[in-house]
Amino acid sequence: MSAVAARPPNREQIRIAARSFKQDPHPVLDRWRASAPMVQVPAPLVGRAWVLSRHPDVVALLKDPRLVKDRTNVDGRDPTDPLAVPDGGRPIRRRGSGGPLAPLLTGMLDRDDPDHARLRRLAQAAFTPRRIELLAGRIGQIADGLLDGLARQGRFDLIGAYALPLPVVVISEMLGVPEAERAWVVRGSKALIALGQAPWSMALALPSVLVFMQRIRSLIARRRADPGDDVLSALIAAQDGGGALDDDELLAMVVLLLSAGHETTTNLIGNGVAALLAHPQARDQLVADRSLAAPAIEELLRFAPPVETTTFRYARADIEVAGTLVRRGEAVLGLIGSANRDETVFDRPHQLDLARTPNRHLTFGMGGHYCLGAPLARLEGAIAIPALLERFPRLRLADPSGGLRWRPGLVLRGLERLPVCID
Repeated sequence: MSAVAARPPNREQIRIAARSFKQDPHPVLDRWRASAPMVQVPAPLVGRAWVLSRHPDVVALLKDPRLVKDRTNVDGRDPTDPLAVPDGGRPIRRRGSGGPLAPLLTGMLDRDDPDHARLRRLAQAAFTPRRIELLAGRIGQIADGLLDGLARQGRFDLIGAYALPLPVVVISEMLGVPEAERAWVVRGSKALIALGQAPWSMALALPSVLVFMQRIRSLIARRRADPGDDVLSALIAAQDGGGALDDDELLAMVVLLLSAGHETTTNLIGNGVAALLAHPQARDQLVADRSLAAPAIEELLRFAPPVETTTFRYARADIEVAGTLVRRGEAVLGLIGSANRDETVFDRPHQLDLARTPNRHLTFGMGGHYCLGAPLARLEGAIAIPALLERFPRLRLADPSGGLRWRPGLVLRGLERLPVCID
């Protein structure tokens, strides 16, 4: 450790959450994999974070017990004070500190075992593979209904007209959100994403997030009084060794399922279609052979991932990660978009190959925090994208020069709009 500690930190000023980086991250990511596989960069909320760019290092990160999701589990921390964060980052207090967003920190994404394992078991009891499999027909109906409406238009925004509403309807129906109330699901999810950006965007987003939380509490109360055949009712009834989700945990679980349950799939459909339109040979291949749907989705998840980084992990103590000293409490991220194009793991990584096998992409993570909604996102993508291309074989970008605009933000990577023509 002493030899590692003597090395100066490898710092860069590249802001990986910025829109400018999202536009074309791969030249930077290629350089980092080749010469600087672990660098420290500016990051929202924490000031600076270490980022890992090579596939084996990201895999190790996702499995490393020395790195925790819950910052209150950092060794030697005074439980009465916020954890000191270097370089101007915002301290995050313990759960129970009384802040209005404190209930959100009780969710699976921010917990370590054994709490995380307990919450995941309860969620899996309601979010079963059988329940997902039974959704295939309904997803096809939703896709066909949206496409029927779009067939009457010559030009539309694929994100707003198809990639967003399809998964919003799916996850809303799963959780029993009435149709008249689904607009606040989209608004609340966008506000949640804004919380992880600049301080000014956090301030603007906070009122919408609080309204989102209140509406979910109201929905939970109605389902407690009148249970239905939906995932929310199953979560309310779920037990694990005699212990159900408490009120805050249930709120955090529903927030996660509603937001992640459509944001990831929206990006998968939008990014995937954009990639296929930029590679017409691959698009034609998928249209000609529907059996390619499953491997094509895996390749689109690798090539144009809807999730670009892991969430934060924090060093419990001073540790060595990928040959670099990470001090207690410092944040670490895995660059999924880089790992998915690691030349040592993928042959011709910058080529879109719909029949690629094996395909060891990390888009849904690995280990105990592997994405619970991965089967649903895969199913939605494998139905929605081929259905779109079969219905509109002449689908093309409205602006042949490209000019696509990517949303800023840390974890996700998605398009703001995708204007297309169908004739």
